[in-house]
Amino acid sequence: MISSWRKRRAARRAGKNHDSDVTGGLELVIPNHFRCPISLDLMKDPVTLSTGITYDRESIEQWIEAGNQTCPITNQVLRSQEPIPNHTIRKMIQDWCVENRSHGVERIPTPRTPVTAFQVSEIVSSVVAARRRGDGGGCLELVAKIKGLAKESERNRRCIVANGAGSALSAAFEAFSESSSDVNIEVLKQILSVLTLMSPLEEDAKSHLGSSPSLNSMAWFLKSGDLSVRRNAVLVLKELVSSDQHKANSVAEIEGTTEALFELIKEPICSTATKASLAIIYHMVSSSSPANEKVIARFAEMGMVSLLLETLVDSDRSVSERALGVLDRLFAVEEGREKAYGNALAVPVLVKKVLRVSDLATEFAVSALWKLGKKEEKRELGRGVLVEALQAGAFQKLLLLLQVGCGEKTKEKASELLKLLNLQRDKAECIDSMDFKDLKRPF
Repeated sequence: MISSWRKRRAARRAGKNHDSDVTGGLELVIPNHFRCPISLDLMKDPVTLSTGITYDRESIEQWIEAGNQTCPITNQVLRSQEPIPNHTIRKMIQDWCVENRSHGVERIPTPRTPVTAFQVSEIVSSVVAARRRGDGGGCLELVAKIKGLAKESERNRRCIVANGAGSALSAAFEAFSESSSDVNIEVLKQILSVLTLMSPLEEDAKSHLGSSPSLNSMAWFLKSGDLSVRRNAVLVLKELVSSDQHKANSVAEIEGTTEALFELIKEPICSTATKASLAIIYHMVSSSSPANEKVIARFAEMGMVSLLLETLVDSDRSVSERALGVLDRLFAVEEGREKAYGNALAVPVLVKKVLRVSDLATEFAVSALWKLGKKEEKRELGRGVLVEALQAGAFQKLLLLLQVGCGEKTKEKASELLKLLNLQRDKAECIDSMDFKDLKRPF
């Protein structure tokens, strides 16, 4: 790894030795001691390692984060991985920039000193103390401080996450959720905002956020908060339910949660909130609990099937996968299928998504079509879905799917669908609705 890096460094140095800004026939050359030994660019935030070699902070931190324990130049083992700001070199670089501004050189700004693990630990301890005292105002100030530091740089955010801020804030969220004073509500809003920056959350943090008071608070914000608060609540809830089906069941039992999630898809705040909402709904309707069918029926009665079909007409890969996954689960019960049978978009949209988005989207689309086609045999209205699927080109696409390959379960469903479709071929002419030019998988 070191040798390959040195080769790249030598190649870049060879190219950059001739870099210059030419103005009025004069050649401006950056002094070598102002260049980072790794990037060979002008240093913006020079820092010195324990070996005495100075680098640009961004470059050396990437080197250390890659797992290297030595100095790139001297190859000596680092006694400390905390680089020290080199203010002398930084001021010299700034003076040089000012002297050469006529050549178009801009002065580098004075960088902010990144937060240290010790500073984060002190703030976290103060948060714990404020929680124990029930001091909402004091906790609010500390949360605002953490938020400001986390937004300053990615390095700060990682340092804050690594030193237990997520668990401390989650415990504070649980504690302040037990009362509903104005101060506490503001604290909860700010904690939610910071927790969206703490992903992925530790198990201890998830334990606090998964408690009944915490879930009820997040559900309340989901229903009653402003746009930013609703976004933060749905992002944190998504983090919780994605790793614990029991929490998804608990969220489904809270009154008004299903309606709030439906509204977030119907009237989107942003794509991130829409994806998070779909992920939560998917886990809610995927449960094996006895109450699962009631949850699915509730979503179906709200109009979720029609809403998702309209969303799928023009959606990106991530939204399509989640929406198809939810539809597949909704079609597991009669209420969901009946909504699809009465929607003109259902079959064309599902057929269109086969082999057009991703393997996962194809799996969900085939499964949804299989459920609609299989269960239609018992309906009195005949075989409209199968005929419509034939007209939309499902027969050809399913044959192609079997040729290019798919999962075993998807293969079984596709084969069964083909048998059902074959029985209806005399009732409808198969026409190609797609030209396959955007087919994602090679064959």
